[in-house]
Amino acid sequence: MVAAPAEAANARTASSTTSARTAAAASVSAARISASRKARQKKRADYAVKYAYKQIGDRYRYGGTGPGSWDCSGLAGGSWRKAGVKLPRTTQQIYRAVKYKVSWKGAVKGDLLFFYGGRSHMGIYVGKGYMIHAPSSGKRVKKVKLNGYYKRNFHGAVRPGY
Repeated sequence: MVAAPAEAANARTASSTTSARTAAAASVSAARISASRKARQKKRADYAVKYAYKQIGDRYRYGGTGPGSWDCSGLAGGSWRKAGVKLPRTTQQIYRAVKYKVSWKGAVKGDLLFFYGGRSHMGIYVGKGYMIHAPSSGKRVKKVKLNGYYKRNFHGAVRPGY
């Protein structure tokens, strides 16, 4: 059965209304986070970033969860664990588990940035356009500028600690 144009238009309107309600509900739920929870999250984020800075120069090791050697998700998880927030082990698990999603422009200090289609790499945003990450085999944990390459390969961000 084919819907008449008026019915199709009504269905599109209902769909866009539902989308608008969902977006409004998401922004309302973000607004519902209390000031004390926001302050606690910011304090934890600051601590996680400070810990990540201390790991600069450590070796990359696939599956590494520190101390001394890390992979990208191990570094993120270890930094947030030191700040009192337990995260799952892999990049995909972390992205799914942390419910507070963030945009590229909305990222703040402590947010976890994910890259590539399968979200197979991540780093900790440290502010002012930089992140700390454990890049790959043979390299060391380092702070890098988030340039066009990273923006092109960006595939989401989360804010742990709520």
